[in-house]
Amino acid sequence: MSLLSRPKAWLYRALLASVLVSILTSTGALAQDGSDIGSLREAREAAEARDQARLQSFLDDQEALEAALAEARAAHEAATEEQAALEAQQEEQAAQAQALAQRQEEQGEALSALLSDLTRHSEEIRNELGGDSWLTLEASALPPRLNDVDVLERRQIEAVVDSLARLTFNTGRAERLELPVADASGDIATRSVVRLGDFAAFTESALLRKGQEEGGVLAEVPRTPSAISELLAAYHQGDSREFAIDPTHGSVLEALAQQPTLWERFQQGGYVGYVVVVLGGIGLLVALAQYLYLLLVSVRVRRQRQALSQPSADNPLGRVLQRFKEMDKHQTPEALEARLDEAVLAELPKIERGQPIVKLLAAIAPLLGLLGTVTGMIVTFQAITVFGTGDPQLMAGGISQALVTTVLGLVTAVPLLFAQTALSSRSRFITQVIEGEASATLADHLEAQSTLSGQTVN
Repeated sequence: MSLLSRPKAWLYRALLASVLVSILTSTGALAQDGSDIGSLREAREAAEARDQARLQSFLDDQEALEAALAEARAAHEAATEEQAALEAQQEEQAAQAQALAQRQEEQGEALSALLSDLTRHSEEIRNELGGDSWLTLEASALPPRLNDVDVLERRQIEAVVDSLARLTFNTGRAERLELPVADASGDIATRSVVRLGDFAAFTESALLRKGQEEGGVLAEVPRTPSAISELLAAYHQGDSREFAIDPTHGSVLEALAQQPTLWERFQQGGYVGYVVVVLGGIGLLVALAQYLYLLLVSVRVRRQRQALSQPSADNPLGRVLQRFKEMDKHQTPEALEARLDEAVLAELPKIERGQPIVKLLAAIAPLLGLLGTVTGMIVTFQAITVFGTGDPQLMAGGISQALVTTVLGLVTAVPLLFAQTALSSRSRFITQVIEGEASATLADHLEAQSTLSGQTVN
């Protein structure tokens, strides 16, 4: 049986053709190298033998040829099926495009213009209310988008009209909603929220603000003013109908919330402010302790003045009288007066105790405030040198320190001056009482001694 009479004769013809091409190529290469006739014949015979062996290997592996042929047929059938599916999809899309074109022709120019107007107004409303309005707390509050609509349908018109009517109705309505709210610490929980039209939304203790992105989680406004918090609580519980509304849509409330508290003001003073306040506190404590001591002394001196003949050691007047009572009365009047003055002077340090330090702190406090002012201005000028004057917030820290330290210095100095004046007045009064009673006692003694001397002479 000849080679050509076997099945798949065309495949074998192709293999023989490739063998002949290889032989011719080998022959040409040898000719170009300048080999002789004998070597060319040997090379041709060797190539023919190699090709015959290769052809015989292909003929022997009949199963591999059949498998390759089956794989090629399967790939051809898959490509044919895919082509048929694509052609069917193309025909379907063409039919849809034709149907849409026919419907557009049927609706005419009036409905096309209506679709254009609805699309434009729907986008304008979404852009205007999507970020800041309280009317869009629900997900389906805004009108639908019509940018991808080619043919206007009745349900689309009804959806736009219904959403606009619902938004208009909610502008004059107060309602209670259950929505997720983030508190000041960032924890999100479902809270009872009262919405007043498009003006405000709040919980039982704080006003709310919307997230930056559309559909963002509501968050409590940090540091809601206490007066507004009380109104919110009363309104939320139904105890009052009064409510504070910011006509600037939050600008005024934001400014009020940014006002620093007393503690934050104190912290703006920096280290100089801390020193001023500590020294002022020390001065006030010293003044308070000494003033209480002087009040106690005043009470005891008043009691002693009612019993001068029975001096007590628990008050300065009693100690002075007791000292005078123990003196030698046969001394000269000048010596007795000097001894009595010495006893009075011995009581003055306790009476005037604390006044020098209070007076010193009252004088130092404004100077420390001035020091804080200078350091704050230095910080401000350094910020201007580095960052320029484009951003005022970069200079706010230094300016705050300069002003707050001055205020702290004055606020500390004024009470200390009042305290020092009160201490001085009280101590002067006690000193005058002691000196007056001591002088009166000395005068009484001298008069009695002079009278006794006169009676002795007579």
